[in-house]
Amino acid sequence: MIKKIKEKSQILTLVKQDRWALYYASKELRNNREVVLTAVKQHGQALEFASEELQGDREIVMAAVKKCGYALDYASRELKNDKEIILTAVKQYGWALGYASKELQADREVVLTAVKKDGIALRYASEELQGDREIVKEAVKQNSEALQFASKKLLIDLLAN
Repeated sequence: MIKKIKEKSQILTLVKQDRWALYYASKELRNNREVVLTAVKQHGQALEFASEELQGDREIVMAAVKKCGYALDYASRELKNDKEIILTAVKQYGWALGYASKELQADREVVLTAVKKDGIALRYASEELQGDREIVKEAVKQNSEALQFASKKLLIDLLAN
């Protein structure tokens, strides 16, 4: 069994070096705002090891997704419906759209931002936006393979014209 780190000063030093350090922190330190904020500012994915309570802390999640959009995977459900957090995440990592709420996967601004970063993010867009010409055009411009995620209706329309 791995011994958990219980000293705040020790964990603060370690989280600046390695995101996995938070994994070895005691339950109390994983719920310590200062420790977790320090960790996610260094390594956004450290959010994975934060307490459930701090995975729902807007400031901590925002710091995490600024560093690594993928960290959105570990945010609370409520924050996966926060447009500012989602926009920050998809600017960093287009595929983070896959972790956003269904509502924000149907938000034109969010989806457009995501596909400009990574065209394949179109796969996570709402069905309606997968049929939006401008969004599909931007997705394909970024990555031609994104065309496979365009709606069939749009593809038929394009072929007919």
